[in-house]
Amino acid sequence: MDVGELLNYQPDRGAKRPRGEDGGAAGGGEETRGGKQQKGLSARELARYREAATAGMEGGGGAEDLTGDKKRILEKLMDRDEEEPEAEPVDESSVKKMILTFEKRSYKNQELRIKFPDNPEKFMESELDLNDIIQEMHVIATMPDLYHLLVELNAVHSLLGLLSHENTDVAIAVVDLLQELTDIDTLQESEEGAEVLIDSLHPGIKLRHKGEKQHFKLEGQVVALLVQNMERLDEQVKEEADGIYNTLAITENMAEFRPGLCTEAAQQGLMQWLLKRIKAKIPFDANKLYCSEILAILLQNNDNTRELLGEMDGIDVLLQQLSVFKRHNPSTAEEQEMMENLFDALCSCLMLPANRDRFLRGEGLQLMNLMLREKKMSRTSSMKVLDHGMIGPEGADNCHKFVDILGLRTIFPLFMKTPKKMKKTGASEKEHEEHVCSIIASMLRNLKSQQRSRLLNKFTENDCEKVDRLMEMHFKYLEAVQQADKRIEGEKHEMVRRGEILDDGMEDEFYLRRLDAGLFVLQLICYIMVEISNSGISQLQQRVQQILNLRGGSVKVVRHIMREYAESIGDGKTDEFKEAERKRIMDLVENF
Repeated sequence: MDVGELLNYQPDRGAKRPRGEDGGAAGGGEETRGGKQQKGLSARELARYREAATAGMEGGGGAEDLTGDKKRILEKLMDRDEEEPEAEPVDESSVKKMILTFEKRSYKNQELRIKFPDNPEKFMESELDLNDIIQEMHVIATMPDLYHLLVELNAVHSLLGLLSHENTDVAIAVVDLLQELTDIDTLQESEEGAEVLIDSLHPGIKLRHKGEKQHFKLEGQVVALLVQNMERLDEQVKEEADGIYNTLAITENMAEFRPGLCTEAAQQGLMQWLLKRIKAKIPFDANKLYCSEILAILLQNNDNTRELLGEMDGIDVLLQQLSVFKRHNPSTAEEQEMMENLFDALCSCLMLPANRDRFLRGEGLQLMNLMLREKKMSRTSSMKVLDHGMIGPEGADNCHKFVDILGLRTIFPLFMKTPKKMKKTGASEKEHEEHVCSIIASMLRNLKSQQRSRLLNKFTENDCEKVDRLMEMHFKYLEAVQQADKRIEGEKHEMVRRGEILDDGMEDEFYLRRLDAGLFVLQLICYIMVEISNSGISQLQQRVQQILNLRGGSVKVVRHIMREYAESIGDGKTDEFKEAERKRIMDLVENF
C-alpha cells in the first residue's frame, strides 16, 4: 500500500440489515442502505490530516520524509483494520467492561479535544479508539436482557451526548448503534430490556430496576438531539446520507414500540424537519421515501400531530408534492410507495376537522378532482382523500365546493363503472365502490338548496340509470353479506354445541368480519336508497321500489340494515350528535 492509498484508507464497514428487499440508497446499486459507519474520521477531518501528512512530501521527499507524528497517524490508520482481537463471550461482566472502556475513551477524547482544539494529531488516536469501542458495542444488541446496564452505567446518556460530537463520523456511529439497539425485532426479544432502553431515551420517566425507583432525566430530548444532528449532515456524502436514514429508523423503531412517543417526536422538531426534507428540490432517493413513511406513521390516530402539521402549513406541502402525480405516474415502485405514503398522511390529516378548511383553502378538492379525471395511478388514492375530506358534518363546505367545481361530472362515471385498471394500484373493487358510495352519501347528507338539487337530478338522468346501478350494487353486496352471515351463524352454532361462551369480544370479531365481507358498503348503499326515496322526487322512489319488487327484495331488509347502521354511527362523536344523527336516519327509514 503506497502513501496515497494509505491517506485515502477507510476501514472495512460491516453491512447493516437491509430494510425490506431493496433497502438500497438511491443510485446505490447493490449496496445496502445505512452500512456501519467507517471507523475513523469525517471527510473534513481526513482532509486536514491528509494535508498535514502530505506537507512533508513536497519537494519529492516521499514517505521517508514524514515526521514521526505523521507516520504514527498513517500507521494507526493501517493497524485499525489489521487488528483482529479474539471475541470475548458476551455476558454481564464483559458488557460492563465494554461500557467502562467506552466511558473512559469518550472522556479522554473530550479532554484532548478541549486541550488541543487546533491540533488534530493530538486527539486523532483517541477518536479512533472511541469509534472502535462504539463499533464493539454493537454486540450488546444481541443481548437485550443486558440493556439495563447501558442505563445503570449512564452509557445511554453519554451516547446521546456524542450526537453533537464535532466529528460527524462519531455522531453517525452512535446513530448506527442506537438504530441496532432499538431494532423492533430485538426489542421484542426482551420486553423488560426494551422498556428500560426506551424509557431511558424518553426524559422524565421513572424507571424500576431490581425493585428500586430511579428518576432518569436527560439534559436533552432524544429526538431533538437526533434532529439537530441530521440538520448538519450533508446527504451528498454517502455515509452522512446513511446516517440520516438510520436516524429515521430509530424514530420508526421507537414509534412502533411505543406509539405514544409520536406526539413528542413531532413537537421536538421531527415534523418540521420531515416537511422541509420532503419539499426539498433534490432528486428522489431512499431518504425521501423514508421521510414520507415516518410522516404517515406520526399522523396515524394522533390528533396532536395532525394539528401540528396543519399549523405548519403541512397540508400545502403534501398537496404540492402530490401535484407532481396529477398527469404523470410514479417512475418506480419506490416512488409509487412514497406517493401512497403522502396520500395516507393527507387522509390522516383530514380526520381533524380544523384541517378540512385548510384543505379547502389549499385547493385540495380541485387537485383531487383533476386526478380522478386523469386516470393515472393517483386516481384511487385521490378518491380516498375526497372521502375523508367530505365525510360527516365537518365536510359540508367541501361537499358544496365539490359540486361547484363540477365534481359530479367526475364522480358519477366512477360510480357507474368500476375501473378495470385497479390492480396496478393495489386497490380492490370493493374499496373503490366503498369510497364512491361514501362520497355520494356524504353529499346527500351535507348538501343544501341548489347543490342538493343538482345531485338529485343526476339520479334522474338517462331514465334513472344511476338508480339501476345503485340497486345492482345493493343486491351484489346483500348476497355477499348474507353468505358471510350464514358462515358466522354456523360457527356460532358449533361453539354453542361445544359449550363455548360467546362473549362481547367474539361478537365484535364477528361484526368486523361482516363489515369486511361488504356490510359497510351495503349500509352506504341503503342510506343512499332511503335518502333519494325521501327526496320528494316520486320518480326516484318508484324506481327503487320497482326494482326491489322485481328482484324479490324487501323493504324490511333495508330497514333492518339501516337500524344496524344507525346504532353503530358516530364513533368519537358527542352523545348529542349521535342521538340527533340516529333520529335523522330513523326518520328517513320510517318514511322509506
